[in-house]
Order: sequence, then C-alpha cells, then structure tokens
Amino acid sequence: MSAFDATAERVVHPIEQESFRRLRARLDTSHFPPLTRAVVERVIHSAADLDYADDLVTDESALVRAHAALHEGAPVVVDVEMVAAGITKRETVCRLAEARSAPGLTRSAHAVRLAYEQVGPGALWVIGCAPTALEELLTLDAEPALVIGLPVGFVGAAESKEALRESGLPAVSNISEKGGSAVAAAALNALLYQPPNTLHDQHPPQPERTGHHRHPQPPEHDPRKKETP
Repeated sequence: MSAFDATAERVVHPIEQESFRRLRARLDTSHFPPLTRAVVERVIHSAADLDYADDLVTDESALVRAHAALHEGAPVVVDVEMVAAGITKRETVCRLAEARSAPGLTRSAHAVRLAYEQVGPGALWVIGCAPTALEELLTLDAEPALVIGLPVGFVGAAESKEALRESGLPAVSNISEKGGSAVAAAALNALLYQPPNTLHDQHPPQPERTGHHRHPQPPEHDPRKKETP
C-alpha cells in the first residue's frame, strides 16, 4: 500500500472540469442531495454512461454517515487491486493475493474473509469485480459503514446486488449487470473528495432510499456542432 496525504488539497485538472461541465449540460443533477449527486456524477464521469442516473440506488442518509466514518479514518476494503488503483487519497486493504480457492469458495470470497479478519466491523467495502465477494460479505456480521456493491458480469452480478439491497445494509448499488472496478472506485472517490464539515449548509439528508435516478431528456444536440475542449 502506498501512503496518501489525505489533508492535501485536491487540484482538479482542466480536462476533468470540462468533462463535468459537459456532463451537467446533458444531465440535470441539481435536484439530488449533495452526496447522492457527488456519487451519481462521478460514477457517470468514470464510465461516460448517463444511464447510471437511472441505474444507481443510493440512500443519502447512509452516505452522510459513511462520509463521516471515511473522514474519521475508517478502513477501506476492496475486492481487487484494480479498485484499489482507482482510489486516491486513501490506503486500502486487498487480500486477494493471499486468498486461496477451495470447494464452494472462490478466491474472491476467501479474500473477503481474510480482510474482515484484519479490519473487523465498521469498514467501507468497495466491490467492483466479483459477485462472489459481495455474496460472501453478506454472510458475515461485518457491520459495514458502507458497502459499495458494483460488481460486473452476466452471472451473479445483478443477483448479488439485489441481495445487498434486500439485506438492509448501508449501500450503493445498481440494478443492472454492469458495474466494474472504475465505477466502484469512483463512488468511493466521490465521498473522499467531499471535504468533511461541508454538508451542514446543503440539502438535508433524505431518510428514504432514493431508488432509480431518472434524468430528464437531454437538451437537443446537433451532432454537427463540435464542442471546443
């Protein structure tokens, strides 16, 4: 694990600024509560996929609590190193290298067991690859601060995310089979990039799960017009 200075001010590159400007020109996110908006926008930005506005399921009150835990130093566990590589400003725990498969147990599931033995309850779990990692986490009494469950695939991914939602654990998930390391890391980064003690003057937390995020019809776009980067 490499060390990060979590107190250092993040410098946003002009390309990223322009990317978010274009995103917001095509999708009105202003009605979302602050952390939901941050997660939705950064996930969409990571995949260039506006459909995530409909696909993601979040809960603002859970995000507020997870944001506080994250900035108070709660551990962050990831299922694969690709997720870890995408997370900035924070060290992560990934035990996949030491994990071993066994009958009825995948390496990813074993890695979750090893990680839980290391960090205990109260961690933020970021799962962007293996549905079996998410399935294993749901069998543990892990008491997570948040589960970002966005594994990808045609086998088990949608089902594992549905099980996560049914578990009642604080979570970010999506309905479809899509997901992946980049979007899972992006969801965690959205919380990291929002400084602590900045939410009190914004929208109050929403107590109910927000469900699908319907985006309005994007403004009419003339493909012959090129935007200047």
